[in-house]
Amino acid sequence: MADPKGFLTTGREVAQTRPVGDRLKDWNEVYVPKSLLPIISKQAGRCMDCGIPFCHNGCPLGNLIPEWNDYAYREDWQAASERLHATNNFPEFTGRLCPAPCEAACVLGINQPAVTIKNVEVSIIDKAWDANDVKPQPPERLSGKTVAVIGSGPAGLAAAQQLTRAGHTVAVYERADRIGGLLRYGIPEFKMEKRHINRRIEQMRAEGTKFRTGVEIGRDIDAAKLRRRYDAVVIAAGATTARDLPVPGRELNGIHQAMEYLPLANKVVEGDFVAPPITAEGKHVVVIGGGDTGADCVGTAHRQGAASVTQLEIMPRPSDDRPGHQPWPTFPMLYKVTSAHEEGGERVYSVSTTHFEGDEDGNVQFLHLVEVEFVDGKLTQKPGSERKIPAQLVTLAMGFTGTDVENGLVSQFGVELDERGNVARDADFATNVDGVYVAGDAGRGQSLIVWAIAEGRSAARGVDRYLTGASELPAPIRPTDRALTV
Repeated sequence: MADPKGFLTTGREVAQTRPVGDRLKDWNEVYVPKSLLPIISKQAGRCMDCGIPFCHNGCPLGNLIPEWNDYAYREDWQAASERLHATNNFPEFTGRLCPAPCEAACVLGINQPAVTIKNVEVSIIDKAWDANDVKPQPPERLSGKTVAVIGSGPAGLAAAQQLTRAGHTVAVYERADRIGGLLRYGIPEFKMEKRHINRRIEQMRAEGTKFRTGVEIGRDIDAAKLRRRYDAVVIAAGATTARDLPVPGRELNGIHQAMEYLPLANKVVEGDFVAPPITAEGKHVVVIGGGDTGADCVGTAHRQGAASVTQLEIMPRPSDDRPGHQPWPTFPMLYKVTSAHEEGGERVYSVSTTHFEGDEDGNVQFLHLVEVEFVDGKLTQKPGSERKIPAQLVTLAMGFTGTDVENGLVSQFGVELDERGNVARDADFATNVDGVYVAGDAGRGQSLIVWAIAEGRSAARGVDRYLTGASELPAPIRPTDRALTV
């Protein structure tokens, strides 16, 4: 145990955010650089090294949290980094983007503020990079086997890195112009600067992983050709079919899916555009969807100079405290104020969009909504509650319904889908097609980054066993497993 009295003597402190007025002027991460350095060792010392560490259950990766907390408290950062990387290929991603179900499962959190596990994690990996402790780990020998990974999000990258280190020759295919999947073009720069992706890609290249951008499997290369070229294939293409809103006026100009809007803002930061083709500048913006993607749209609109930002959510406002039906150590649905919400805008709960209203040129101008409530377990409109709000840019951030079946990838491979529209797989992450595996959102459905990395690692083990008859890679997360946080 790091500090036997740490949880009694040290209060919870988290990373400081930059003033709103400052951070809205740029796209840099919202946190004050190095603000964790003076406090993080003591924060790690709050960990009680529980006999049964429920934080392990909360984390799909099985992170060895009490161990690296102990090393962080003792400021043995190299050992802390080794323990962190033992279960997680990309802790700088999860330390910035994961909603931290591990903290919801922290035993200390039963009656006190939980350990700042996420802040400790990101501090360890940032220190490791600064100290040049994150080295390429090329295999000692090559197996002579080849693997294609379709998709370069966290699941695809994790699978590729594990398989490369196991000695296989791996090529990652990405249909976008840059590697990273939703990490690259779905996550705004203010949540994670893309330099973190870039240096991981360079590490993976040094280990031997090959990357092929601007290639869409199913269109640019058909599945049969890919299967002839490679001994195994991992489908990690995500769950990219966005949920739509089929109401009158949906065809008006200015109504876009979030994943049409957010990537263009990231491309401005990358230098591809001087100004984004879709911008919130000077407009009344409405974001439909109350989740993290919706919050990303809110923060992006603020930085683009929106006249106003309103975020709509059909469900009631979550509770400030853990609900009784979501007891510890489950991941509770709580009212969350993200950095984007700190920056302004209005959040409206228990409302449903009825239709959009446009001008004579076909541009959206207003959104009509109605209040809703649960009656006999069903959402029902409240009579007389209809109203309209100005809306010159609308982004739909209502989640995703499954794997993209339009590009031919699913049909060409002949993989079966489950009842939810995801690629079906067995306990080894194998599909019904010999040598074809699936990991991440493509098989699981829309989920957390930690699940994507965990499944990428597990699918890699299944592929390695298929190619060699055995595997020394870590034991897999079974697709039927459900942590208490899910």
